[in-house]
Amino acid sequence: MVGARTMPARAVVLPRRLTERIPVFQRRLLTWYRRHQRKLPWRETRDPYKILVSEVMLQQTQVDRVIPKYREFLTRYPTVRHLAKSKVAELKKVWYPLGYNIRPLRLRNIAKQVVRRHEGRLPGSYDGLIAMDGIGRYTAGAVLSFAFGQDAPILDTNVARLLERFFGTAGRRTRSGPAGKPTGRRERVLWELARQVIPPGDAYTINQGMMDFGATICTARAPKCPTCVLRHACQTYPSLDAGATARASRRRRD
Repeated sequence: MVGARTMPARAVVLPRRLTERIPVFQRRLLTWYRRHQRKLPWRETRDPYKILVSEVMLQQTQVDRVIPKYREFLTRYPTVRHLAKSKVAELKKVWYPLGYNIRPLRLRNIAKQVVRRHEGRLPGSYDGLIAMDGIGRYTAGAVLSFAFGQDAPILDTNVARLLERFFGTAGRRTRSGPAGKPTGRRERVLWELARQVIPPGDAYTINQGMMDFGATICTARAPKCPTCVLRHACQTYPSLDAGATARASRRRRD
């Protein structure tokens, strides 16, 4: 392992009412993931560079749009050194039409830093990754858990929504999910939950499972509560299910 740390120090102490629900969350989610995991090209590799490319591409972009572009991008820029040498105009053409065009420039900048500071190899430590301009806490955790097999937490929109609903940490809510982006203590609680739900040595599976579950079952709108394997232990299921029943009743009356 490279570097002194793989994640920030613990930020909050979770109450027992949350920690006692972790085992059932782990067990049911991992069982579900083994049966229903999505087959995605970036799950066929542990190459840190390829993992990084997929994570940046997936930011605010649907999976179906990313898959063909991911393959095209890696054909044109198969290594971090190829990307570091890329021309901006050509890079933007290869990226099109994914949008959010600052992302390929950010990737190129990261590649240049990797070549200059780390001899062309992405560092395998939290400190090493987070020190690079363009890599934040989520991306660092994704690279560490998916490429290096380290027990590093991740917290994207899907994971945050799933954790808040299951553990009931959000407070005020709307029928479609938590009220607003988590910040402050609420965010620190979620990061600590994301860390503690990781079974020792199995961050890869639980992190992928949470992302898949949030994207396909515990969705922002119209979550599939009646078929959810977590529903009987989910702290938000009663209110979400009541809302879904009320909406269905209104549709029948109309």
